[in-house]
Amino acid sequence: MTRSAGAIDRRTMLAGTAVLAGMALTGTAPARAAAPALLPDADVHVLVVDGMRPDELVPDLTPHLVALADAGTRYSAARAIPVAETLPNHAAMMTGVLPHRNGVPANSVFDPMLGRTRDLDRPADLRAATVLDRLPRELGLTTASVLSKRYLHGLFGGRASVAWDPVPLLPVTEHAPDRFTIDALISVVDERSPRLTFTNLGDVDRVGHLDVLGGSLRLARTAALRSTDEQVARFVEFLRATGRWERSVLMVLADHGMDWSAPDQLIGLIDVLGADPLLAGSVRTAQNGGANLLYWVGDPAARLEAVARMREVAAVVPGVAGLYAGADLGLGAAAGDLVALCDAGWRFSDPSPLSNPIPGNHGHAATVDIPFFVAGGHASLHRGSTVSDPVRTLDVAPTVAALFGLAEPPGGWDGRAATHAFAG
Repeated sequence: MTRSAGAIDRRTMLAGTAVLAGMALTGTAPARAAAPALLPDADVHVLVVDGMRPDELVPDLTPHLVALADAGTRYSAARAIPVAETLPNHAAMMTGVLPHRNGVPANSVFDPMLGRTRDLDRPADLRAATVLDRLPRELGLTTASVLSKRYLHGLFGGRASVAWDPVPLLPVTEHAPDRFTIDALISVVDERSPRLTFTNLGDVDRVGHLDVLGGSLRLARTAALRSTDEQVARFVEFLRATGRWERSVLMVLADHGMDWSAPDQLIGLIDVLGADPLLAGSVRTAQNGGANLLYWVGDPAARLEAVARMREVAAVVPGVAGLYAGADLGLGAAAGDLVALCDAGWRFSDPSPLSNPIPGNHGHAATVDIPFFVAGGHASLHRGSTVSDPVRTLDVAPTVAALFGLAEPPGGWDGRAATHAFAG
């Protein structure tokens, strides 16, 4: 087998270990496993094909992924959590708890301390423990994160025992191409043999955002899907060639789907809300493509009246599908006072029509359905099965925990272990 995986920089390899050592100094006691491990000998690899839609798991686009899914267990009713974006769904995958507990309700929020919108790309933004840091701390197992996007890597910081710093980062997209990401994953597994890896493959999402033919031919996205499919096949070939396949479990899923809008199907809420006498100058937005977070920053005593008025004004704007309180979606205070979701084929663009020029967006209902399957060479995996029970990105961490015998976190899981794919 030929592969181009370079050695992982020692400083990068040790970054996560240093963080975990610091956590150990706090005196946190190891937790007892809640139940016997289902697969104590397994190596678990969570592969996220960022932005992939269920209708793209087809032989002419992704033949290697289809072959894996056919030989494993498919989940036909898999969904992202709202808001259907990269950061909240990756946080949900590794924490197993909803955004109101883990602190990550969307990619972008309004930060009242800064007085502006920002990405949730700081380690401190993720407030819940993850299986990446709990497995080493509580069970002594090595974990690795191989995350292609700059802000995603920033959010997870040094949670894993081994944390790859994504390079090279492409301009504009701020992500490492999938070939380099798989190179890094192969190198990490080859050198450190982690029991859990968490990998984000960003090409399909990044190309999908920019594909002006997204609603029709999707030429660029088709090329990205086929390329990513080949990269996953490279990783499988590596596992087979190095004798690791027989103990491998691959959990392959997306974090959200993708929807495309025409240039004239833009929704701007800040000007509409600002034209209302009660709301003028006292509303801020955090635009997230298919979702828009609305924040009242005026007199706190007027909040109830103002939020009701915000709902009334925004509800009649063309393209707005619905408005929700953050509590209704399990998002927490960071999501603001109201969350607006758009109809399929529309996108939000605040504070101006030029703020969101990309045709491909997600976050709204049209983008919650995702592909999800479990495959691998481990003898305990079921073969060729389909499960219709609903599953969510939120279920990844409880499933990983069940495989290794990791206890529930304080307060329990919000997701549930999806163990249909495993015998016993």
